[in-house]
Amino acid sequence: MDKIRVIEVKESVFKNNNEHAALLRKKLKERGTYLLNVMSSPGSGKTTTLVNVLGRLKERFNIAVMEADIDSDVDARTIANSGIDSIQLHTGGMCHLDASMTEQGIDNLNNKNYDLIILENVGNLVCPAEFDTGSIKNMNILSVPEGDDKPLKYPLMFEVCDLVVINKIDVLPYFDFDVEKAKANILMRNKNAKIFLISAKTGEGVPELVEYLANEIIRFKTEE
Repeated sequence: MDKIRVIEVKESVFKNNNEHAALLRKKLKERGTYLLNVMSSPGSGKTTTLVNVLGRLKERFNIAVMEADIDSDVDARTIANSGIDSIQLHTGGMCHLDASMTEQGIDNLNNKNYDLIILENVGNLVCPAEFDTGSIKNMNILSVPEGDDKPLKYPLMFEVCDLVVINKIDVLPYFDFDVEKAKANILMRNKNAKIFLISAKTGEGVPELVEYLANEIIRFKTEE
């Protein structure tokens, strides 16, 4: 019997996307635009965190946010109401964004002179981690109610994230969440990950995160 041909479609898709992402990163570098890809589970506080953080950055930088969801424009409206340029990206049922979809979003923003563009990716810990969006860095938001074991269960998400924000620390007394164990689990997946503890609700820890991002943007725009 003749051999069956096996075509590695998955590998090809990732290869093409990675090439597109590299080109997008080069284009953004030429513009001086820092693209941050924000990922997390649903309900972790992504949008609330962004409103709090970007509210402190918008006086220093020109900022836009791309909200990716399967449906609705709730998050985009929330960002826009805080005085920051925002557009909604509907994925048509897809659980992630890739580089091409990200670029389409960027091309539909108001202008090309943003210092910082935030991509708030679709809320889940699996698919978004698999696709390079062309971002300069990836950030994950891990909320206290989710548990300190998430880096053990979703390794790729924490391997690809340069920055992990542990959110909702104001409810630590009410949950069985071990901060030191969470940090150890994160660093086991990515020893270079930067970890910040915040409460997007109360603002605790947010100034430190804001300064880190501000310094990242300045360094990115000034380095050769």
